[in-house]
Amino acid sequence: MFKEAINNYLQTHGYESINLKAVLFDMDGVLFDSMPNHAESWHQIMKRFGMGLSREEAYMHEGRTGASTINIVSRRERGCDATEEEIKAIYQAKTEEFNKCPKAERMPGALEVLSKIKEAGLIPMVVTGSGQTSLLDRLNHNFPDIFKAELMVTAFDVKYGKPNPEPYLMALKKGGFKANEALVVENAPLGVQAGVAAGIFTIAVNTGPLPDKVLLDEGADLLFPSMPAFNDNWEALKQEIEGR
Repeated sequence: MFKEAINNYLQTHGYESINLKAVLFDMDGVLFDSMPNHAESWHQIMKRFGMGLSREEAYMHEGRTGASTINIVSRRERGCDATEEEIKAIYQAKTEEFNKCPKAERMPGALEVLSKIKEAGLIPMVVTGSGQTSLLDRLNHNFPDIFKAELMVTAFDVKYGKPNPEPYLMALKKGGFKANEALVVENAPLGVQAGVAAGIFTIAVNTGPLPDKVLLDEGADLLFPSMPAFNDNWEALKQEIEGR
């Protein structure tokens, strides 16, 4: 399974091999089990403002900026973009609603696979659309001595969010890596799009309610049903990559 996926990637991009140096992780839904809270918050707040956004649809928009998500729904429901004032009010209300939710736990399997990656001498990086100022403290608390602040990509580092490839291209630039020297680990359709568009071997981990086909249709090179499954298969995948 891994051999075929790697061969397809190499043929598509014209590389001879993946010279693995870094693994780029999305945060929500990959490192933290936070997407149910985000989906519920979006659903409740859009309803409060007279618009419909189902919990499942929220997963489809994961990785977009808040303003983009609001405008997509506003155009569909009202035929026009939201005003700047509306966007600010809706996103503020969504943030407050999210902050009322129980704190998201570390995703099972995440620390285990990150530890293996670090022990192998590879560089783990976070590439997230989040702009939380407490992000580094939260990551350091849950994943001690794994991530470096200067090798993180957040909402403050880019102009365009996922599905634009800019966040992952920025990660490559910060780390000094080429596209065939990294892997992307994503759980969202837009994140998969971004990783694929950046030319990086992209692994989908389906930690949400969407069908596998949704992630595969966006171009994911491999798909695992959970982070524990990714962790369990990490050594075999790494061996296949390095054996080429």
